[in-house]
Amino acid sequence: MAEHVEAGRMKVFALNSNRPLAEKIAKAAGVELGKATIKHFSDGEIQISIDESIRGDELFLIQSVSDPVNTNLMELLIMVDAARRASAEKINVVIPYYGYSRADRKARSREPITAKLIASLLQMDGVNRVIALDLHAAQLQGFFDIPVDHLQSDRLLTSYFENSTTLADEDIVVVAPDHAGVSRARRLAELLGAPIAIIDNRSDTENAAHPEAVIGDVKGKHAILVDDIIDTAIRITVSADALKKAGAADVYAAATHAVLSGDATQRINDSVLKKVVITDSIQLPEDKQSDKFVVMSVGDMFGKAIDLIYHEEPVDSLFHKAPKRQKQ
Repeated sequence: MAEHVEAGRMKVFALNSNRPLAEKIAKAAGVELGKATIKHFSDGEIQISIDESIRGDELFLIQSVSDPVNTNLMELLIMVDAARRASAEKINVVIPYYGYSRADRKARSREPITAKLIASLLQMDGVNRVIALDLHAAQLQGFFDIPVDHLQSDRLLTSYFENSTTLADEDIVVVAPDHAGVSRARRLAELLGAPIAIIDNRSDTENAAHPEAVIGDVKGKHAILVDDIIDTAIRITVSADALKKAGAADVYAAATHAVLSGDATQRINDSVLKKVVITDSIQLPEDKQSDKFVVMSVGDMFGKAIDLIYHEEPVDSLFHKAPKRQKQ
């Protein structure tokens, strides 16, 4: 007689994009990473096998859709298909970095909305829930017809500045690198009890950043530039230059996703930025690391979220915190 296996167990699996983070997430969730084999053939095809029974279990599949974006996306889609065919009861995908998130609207004629395409592919593949971090636009949640738990790194990023012995609360100003980033800057400013400023950057893309002025008082203050993604690092570094010219004492940056394309790390190293606080939502290869980076791990946040979701409890306690009162 076959041994009875309890149904509905939590199982966490990692794909290839960010295994160090996956290990932290599994540890915080109180489980071991599941066993799976992921092979890439010489022509680029991907083969995945799940090396343990998952029948009737609730799965959490961890994969950032980061460089190489299309390979990591296909790994995730193939893993979901494998899990569904192996009779998993629920399939939750944990996406610390949602690739293609910037393609969230038609900015020009005959342009795709790729972020919506990714959402459709995940749903058609059989995903039951998505757990994401700091989506480029919160409206991306509406691209899905399944539950989306949208975690935020605001508390994690601000903890660095709150615990810094060199930053005095009354001398901090939180800065949006453009007008589109004001809401994000305001959230961090409320947590820090600080005022905000805005870089008057009217360029359409990060690669063409040309700040014209700084709106707000930054003179003599510790300026903290806030963004969700650092890609080429052009916008963040030219914004830092603008702040220094406006009289800021020093300039920090805080961003969730360190994409760091091309010469981004070198550009940051050569900039006036003092420190750049990022998360480990994307694994940084050795050639993209820098002494200026302060990496805060989102592993504990995701691990706790997984545990709460598995036990059908709300996750909002992970990212809500009473804001500080601004000093008069």
